[in-house]
Amino acid sequence: MQDVASSVNLPNSITMSRIFCVPLLIWMLSPAFPAKIVGGEVEVAASILFVLASITDGIDGYLARSRGMITTMGTLLDPLADKLMVTGAYVALVQFNPRIVPAWIAVLVIGREFLVSGLRSIAATEGFAIEASELGKLKMITQIVSVVAALLDHRWYLWNFGGFIVHVHLIAVMAIYFMAAVSIISAVDYFNAFWRKIDHASSTRRRKSAVLSKGRDVLGRRKRPAAASDPAGPIEAP
Repeated sequence: MQDVASSVNLPNSITMSRIFCVPLLIWMLSPAFPAKIVGGEVEVAASILFVLASITDGIDGYLARSRGMITTMGTLLDPLADKLMVTGAYVALVQFNPRIVPAWIAVLVIGREFLVSGLRSIAATEGFAIEASELGKLKMITQIVSVVAALLDHRWYLWNFGGFIVHVHLIAVMAIYFMAAVSIISAVDYFNAFWRKIDHASSTRRRKSAVLSKGRDVLGRRKRPAAASDPAGPIEAP
């Protein structure tokens, strides 16, 4: 019980709140949501919810590191919450705003997350970890921007602020396709980093195996003459 209580700390509670936001976001973007969407209230509320949930990703990590509250539960839940939030948002957007988020975009995002998760699992079994690159961080930012832009595009095509025009639709299209490009590039970069480390680990194991095999051969050659020696002792020359 003490281990469970220590695992449910403030950073982990924030992470779990991000997970609870996923079904709420999907419900808000579904036709079953009872609120009217004529005035854009749902789009704005869903955008605020997604941004706040995304911000908690940095907050829980900072609190866990600064307060020494890193737990096994948090290590498991944090990447799970990130993936659920992102993939859930894009799957919901395929139905909510299909002209901006077609189905292949959601497949691309989900496939990329599956690829990275698989590579991380293999890396963990091999005894090394692959740190998040700058491209990975850029990918996360572009995902947040593209989701919010796609949500707002569902209600507004243009924003007119006293003569200053904001082309919401154009921003949404550019953000979605830029996110797709960054996702592909970051996945390739992650795979290259994984391949370099796994190749280095394999080479190290082969060298260690060769050294151990050579050592066993040397020990074997040293033991054989003693075993084959004549029990009568050496023969002296006349």
